[in-house]
Amino acid sequence: MKTYKNLSGNSGIKAYELLDDGLKIQFVDDSVYLYNVAFNGENVIKIMKALARKGIGLTTYINQEVRENFAAKLQ
Repeated sequence: MKTYKNLSGNSGIKAYELLDDGLKIQFVDDSVYLYNVAFNGENVIKIMKALARKGIGLTTYINQEVRENFAAKLQ
């Protein structure tokens, strides 16, 4: 997994891994969730990947738009 830049300084996200059809996100409590196209649609995943690369805004986006709509809790 790649370390999330956390440019805001107060993100709940620790790391992420981009996948062909989604991404895995590791939160600061070390839980890991899978978000994918099947559960969220291509546009949402595209936005999430862009925010992950930028290192800012992903926690807010998940809290406001994605919420509990993850494919699986992996850890």
